Amino acid sequence: MKKSDKRFGFTNLKIIILLLITLIVLMGVQPVFAQDATPPIPTVTGTPTGPMIRISATDHDQINVRSGPGSIYPLIGVVLVGQEMPAKGRTAGGNWILIEYPGVQGGIGWVYAPYVVVFGGDLPIVEPPPTPTPIFTPTIDPTLAAQFSYAIEPTKLATFTPAPPIVIPTYEDVSQTQLVIAGVPMGLIILILGLSGAFLAIITFTQRR
Repeated sequence: MKKSDKRFGFTNLKIIILLLITLIVLMGVQPVFAQDATPPIPTVTGTPTGPMIRISATDHDQINVRSGPGSIYPLIGVVLVGQEMPAKGRTAGGNWILIEYPGVQGGIGWVYAPYVVVFGGDLPIVEPPPTPTPIFTPTIDPTLAAQFSYAIEPTKLATFTPAPPIVIPTYEDVSQTQLVIAGVPMGLIILILGLSGAFLAIITFTQRR
């Protein structure tokens, strides 16, 4: 082999090694692209608008939330004293308030109005939901009821007997009738007694002399 051929082969080997090194370097370096500045995104932190309620019960630390305006409706949850919630409406009498209550069917519930304070606007009147159907209808066993039923026999009242009439005694006027003792007139007796007294007086007088 000529010397010139050896030099050419060595040069080509250098070129190949340089190409391999360059390729390895290029593969290990990630391209960097310029990035535009991202503008700040405003955060919405507004408060709810419209009527609100605040739980203000004094005798309880929480109040019940029901599915309808009344104690006959099922209990669906509770709210704590001091908690504020959006209000949706009220009953015609104003005794119950419809509020937003997430986590239940429909996302609404009813609370007793005397336990809350309404602020932020007037509440419209809303129609209450249908009255729930009782789970069971109480029935009375006729056989059992018959054991506690007693027939009251009529009793005859006592016969009223009127009292006998009151007899009022009558008295004769003595001044108008002549007094008679043993068939002798009273005047005659007086006369005899008077004469006897006079006779005795005369006898006594004469004896003293």
